[in-house]
Amino acid sequence: MNDNGDFVEPSLWHAWRAATPARLALGRAGAGMPTDETLRFGWAHAMARDAIHAALDIAALEAALCADSWEVAHAASRAPNRTTYLRRPDLGRQLDEASADRLRRAAAAPSRPPAVDVCFVIGDGLSSLAVARHAVPLLAALRPHLSPGTRCAPVTVVTQARVAVADEVGAIYRAPLSVILIGERPGLSSPDSLGVYITHAPRPGRHDAERNCISNVRPEGLSYALAAFKLAWLMREAERRGLTGVDLKDESDLAVLESGGAAPPMLR
Repeated sequence: MNDNGDFVEPSLWHAWRAATPARLALGRAGAGMPTDETLRFGWAHAMARDAIHAALDIAALEAALCADSWEVAHAASRAPNRTTYLRRPDLGRQLDEASADRLRRAAAAPSRPPAVDVCFVIGDGLSSLAVARHAVPLLAALRPHLSPGTRCAPVTVVTQARVAVADEVGAIYRAPLSVILIGERPGLSSPDSLGVYITHAPRPGRHDAERNCISNVRPEGLSYALAAFKLAWLMREAERRGLTGVDLKDESDLAVLESGGAAPPMLR
């Protein structure tokens, strides 16, 4: 018990907690953490585990995408279940044979346009919670940045997905650009963080240095509006320069400064 009759000794840095969700300035009770902080840690850990293991509600996601007038396709990786997915990352980077064949037939259908400009992929990744909450709002925020003539492949929802699975999907649709929205590895303060990866000339065998990433898309992190702006800028520059990855730096902030704070131009 301290001089104030309290069993919890507060941290001198307690005021910093108002500025961040990080686990700092927890105080102490004797030699350990206060009970309320121990309980919060357990709750956060349970949320992170649930985000990893919970199955994506594909029907609800498809309904939300269709309500926003997106055409939707379905696929699965070669990881047959969640346990295999977590143990074998390589299988999550490849479409299973049935899905690949189905997408090839759809891409070759006479009703399909001969070429597309971009292929959007949604993968459950390591947090189906992130995808369920943020994928549709982000695509909705992006749409105003796309020119009316932008040709999109069907939004392909892939289960048990890793980032590189979008390379194969993009190659099937012969898209010059693939964009995958995927659940990121949960943290103790962010179980629902959405990541976005952009790859120019997608094809199997691409590596991470050939991609650009936008991370922590969620209301408590990077807002949908700002993430959509950054994504549109990167897509436009990838198209103009013919590349993505380490040679394409995110200079979207400079575009805002040069425009005097005006709305960013549409992707052309």
